[in-house]
Amino acid sequence: MPDIIEIDSLTKNYGKRRGVSDVSFCVKEGDIFGFLGPNGAGKSTTIRSMLGLIRFQEGSIRILGKDIRREREAILAEVGYLPSEAMFYPSMKVRELIQMAARIRKKDCRAEAEKLCSRLQLDLDKKICDLSLGNRKKAGIVCAMQHKPKLFVFDEPTSGLDPLMQSEFFKLIEEYVAEGATCMLSTHVLSEIKSYCRTAAIMKEGKLQCMDTVENLTRTNTKRVKLLREGRQESFLFEGDLNELMQDLARHDIQDILIEEPSLDEIFMHFYAPGTE
Repeated sequence: MPDIIEIDSLTKNYGKRRGVSDVSFCVKEGDIFGFLGPNGAGKSTTIRSMLGLIRFQEGSIRILGKDIRREREAILAEVGYLPSEAMFYPSMKVRELIQMAARIRKKDCRAEAEKLCSRLQLDLDKKICDLSLGNRKKAGIVCAMQHKPKLFVFDEPTSGLDPLMQSEFFKLIEEYVAEGATCMLSTHVLSEIKSYCRTAAIMKEGKLQCMDTVENLTRTNTKRVKLLREGRQESFLFEGDLNELMQDLARHDIQDILIEEPSLDEIFMHFYAPGTE
């Protein structure tokens, strides 16, 4: 599979404020790629650099085989982007917004837009100012998807969506990917990474911490141990030889014990804590 996103040694500084430093990764065609990290980790800076929305000082970025510095317009024609907080003209109706987005791209997107609005249960006759957060997010999703781009870039796309619409959104993503698209998903919702993404990268303090398949990132020898001993409930993470743990516990009066896989949050949380590697 060819690389759809190629980022090499990306560095972007904002004076005294941290941006990103020496970030490099690639995303293969057909991937649903998770982009993780706490607030201020550099995710949005990386995405904005990828799309030519901000200028970066060092490194190179190629999207769909094209250099973002030299071929930005051609790249954006094949990208569907939804920022975390999309702003629309409040007096426009949803129908007018979607039509305007299609005209900007000089494409007839009516059939695809109709399908998306039906799937997402979006009322086309309401004004933007009368929409809830979730319905504004739906309108942004339709604008990003209706031209059937080769690459989707979504920044916190499911915030504000109810669980049913979240599920429908990811069904749409999987359908487009099955037809040849690629998706980059920046999110704080770790369960979305586990359920839908194939590979993932974790950013922290402006640097790439790791990148691997989700299967490998979530594979761990750490166990969550919950037990009842001497009338007290205890819960802790254990990493090591379970035989040694059992030998130690055998010296105590254990009324009940449960040993299970840690949650996805627990696996990733050490990347989020400040000052840890």
